[in-house]
Amino acid sequence: MTLLDYETLRVIWWALLGVLLIAFAVTGGFDLGVGILLPFVARRDGERRIAINAIGPVWEGNQVWLILGAGAIFAAWPLIYAVAFSGFYLAMLLVLLTLILRPAGFKYRSKMPGERWRATWDWLLFLGGFVPALIFGVAVGNALVGAPFKFDDSLRMTYAGSLLGLLTPFPLLAGLVSVAMLTMHGGAYLALKTEEPVAARASRAGFWAAIALILLFAGAGFWTAGLDGYRIVGAFPHDGDSNPLGKTVIRVAGAWYANYGAMPWTIAAPCLAMGGATLAALALRLRWDGLGLLASALAVAGVIATAGVSMFPFLLPSSLDPQSSLTVWDASSSRATLFNMLVAALIFVPVVIAYTAFVYRVMRGRVGEAQISADHSSY
Repeated sequence: MTLLDYETLRVIWWALLGVLLIAFAVTGGFDLGVGILLPFVARRDGERRIAINAIGPVWEGNQVWLILGAGAIFAAWPLIYAVAFSGFYLAMLLVLLTLILRPAGFKYRSKMPGERWRATWDWLLFLGGFVPALIFGVAVGNALVGAPFKFDDSLRMTYAGSLLGLLTPFPLLAGLVSVAMLTMHGGAYLALKTEEPVAARASRAGFWAAIALILLFAGAGFWTAGLDGYRIVGAFPHDGDSNPLGKTVIRVAGAWYANYGAMPWTIAAPCLAMGGATLAALALRLRWDGLGLLASALAVAGVIATAGVSMFPFLLPSSLDPQSSLTVWDASSSRATLFNMLVAALIFVPVVIAYTAFVYRVMRGRVGEAQISADHSSY
């Protein structure tokens, strides 16, 4: 067995996909959180401009991680891309439409001085943060319960769901977990990046969001214990061709908890989520702003990692035909494609990280109303 055989490459790209999703949630996540908090922590026009300009220099760059994540799914996991982007088309269209509200809001909000004009854009920016945060969580929840798709003998996919069908109780709970998580993260970011009184209000809002995250995440964990999960039975090659129909899958209550027994180290993910959220709540309460943002980022990483390790090796189970479920072992591109992509990732991802770190360093410091008034290029 070579160091980078097909099985190893598949696991590496499963891990890299998780890293890209975490990177987007940690960076782009506080952008969405700021949008959610905008109408509540900033009460005057000047205060709302402070909140908007706190993310103004970095929000576009943060979207790079979303693009990289979508590109990785397209190239490394084409079957996932085909099922998710077809079956969840309307949900993703809704996310796209609300994400478009954000650049429009940033650009047009201050073009006219009218109070109603600006208030309208403020609430549109709220929707541009709340709706994607909710839908992203609902998508993860639907991955845990299984999506209604199946393949025929020629691997043609049939999807039997609808947009409203995605909004069942457990996925909605996962959506609330996502909203609480990103609201906490946005509050922690504003507490560090803005001047008073916006920083104090954001810190309080982030604290209560962290408490909500702890309770909702724990509730989702208890619910998952009795939730039907998926399990591969019988021998199944990990280095064979990508054919989802070559395995046997059964649904078993509590199956998602099995990984924590088979791979004890995976318990670190939910511990990181709960520990990070608890530390973030404490830091935000005591106004340890730097620690609050760091702890919030760790909680975000822990929540996403928990979903990933709980489902491993499943990527997108099928509730309609469990045998059609997509896993790490049967949904990837060829070995050559994964290897060439890995070489490219090892070259370009560090460049993105270095550039992102440089931008954050240059843009460090708190944003205040006087600074915005003096800068005619601000939002």
